[in-house]
Amino acid sequence: MNARIQETITATVSQFGKINNSDTAIFTDKISEVFNQQQPYLDKVASMDAVFDDQPVFENLREIFFDLLLINFFTEDVQKLEEDYLESPEWEAIEEQTLERGTELLNVLLYLKECEDEEIEPELDDFLKEFLLVDEDEFQDEHHIYEDIIANQTLIEGSLAEVAKAAQNISSTSELKDLFYPIVAFFREQNPDNDEFEKFISHSTNPAYDSAIYILLISYS
Repeated sequence: MNARIQETITATVSQFGKINNSDTAIFTDKISEVFNQQQPYLDKVASMDAVFDDQPVFENLREIFFDLLLINFFTEDVQKLEEDYLESPEWEAIEEQTLERGTELLNVLLYLKECEDEEIEPELDDFLKEFLLVDEDEFQDEHHIYEDIIANQTLIEGSLAEVAKAAQNISSTSELKDLFYPIVAFFREQNPDNDEFEKFISHSTNPAYDSAIYILLISYS
C-alpha cells in the first residue's frame, strides 16, 4: 500500500471513531489488510465491501474508501501491470462495472496528487478551472456537478459558519451534498489548528462524517 494512503486511512478512521465513540483498531487492521493484498482490483473491492459489511458502524465511509482504494491502485498496483493497462479493454470493463461506485472526492484526491507532482499549492480556483476545466464547453458535466462550489467560491475567504450555512442549502439530489462542507473548508484552510478544527466540527450537521473527510484531505495532502 502507498504509505500516504496508510496514513490517510488511519487518520480518517480514527477521527470517525472518535466522534462516534467507536473502537477503530479492528476495522483499521482489516481495511489496511485489504489495501495491501496482491489481488486483482475487483477482488480487492469485494474484500473491502466484506469488511464494511462486517463493521456496519463505518458504513458511511464505504464509498469514500472506494475512492481511496482506486487512488491506491493508480499509485501502487498499476505500476506492476502493463504500461498501457489503463487503456486496455480489461480496465474499461472494470470501469463499467464500478461506474456507480465512489464519490466526487476522487477528483479532489487526483488533483492533490497532481499538485504534489507539479510542486504547486492546491487552490480551489485552480482545481475548478485548470483541473476540472469547468469553463470549457466540452466539460459542462463537471460544471453541472460542481456548480454549487463554483457559485460559492468566495466562501473560502469567509467564516466556517458561512460555509456550513451554504452547505445546508445544497440540494439533496446534488452529488456534492455530503462533501460540500469539508471540501470547501479544506480549500479555505488546509492546515487548521486544533481550535479551527473544533470550530469546523461545531458547525457540522454530521460531525463524524464531515470531520473524517476533512482529516482525510489534510492527511492525503
